[in-house]
Amino acid sequence: MNTTDPVADYLTRLRNAIRARHKRVDVPASNLKRELSRILLEEKFISGYSEIPDKKQGVLRIVLRSSDGINAITGLKRISRPGLRVYVPARELPRVLNGLGIAVVSTSMGVMTEKGCAARKVGGEVLCQVW
Repeated sequence: MNTTDPVADYLTRLRNAIRARHKRVDVPASNLKRELSRILLEEKFISGYSEIPDKKQGVLRIVLRSSDGINAITGLKRISRPGLRVYVPARELPRVLNGLGIAVVSTSMGVMTEKGCAARKVGGEVLCQVW
């Protein structure tokens, strides 16, 4: 399926799986989605992910983290989108819920959280916020 905004599709699939109380969700694989999944795993928002090869691009199987029926992810928000790109310099990186959430930023050094950007003093395109 061809989508104009693969990051929004990724976030929507995660959001729908969380609301439906699923344990895992499958999304079409891409390099950007692998990086998003890696960041969510590092920040302990998901339990894990694996790539399942198929005849096309592959599938990422994401295992959602929850304890006592409460998911680690309470909210997802797409910031920069195809119709309105949002770029920020290093000194204006957003804080999500006073540091309880993360902002995922695509930089010239790769995809990282706003904390990683601040440490490297680099700005970029704010892809999404997760809390």
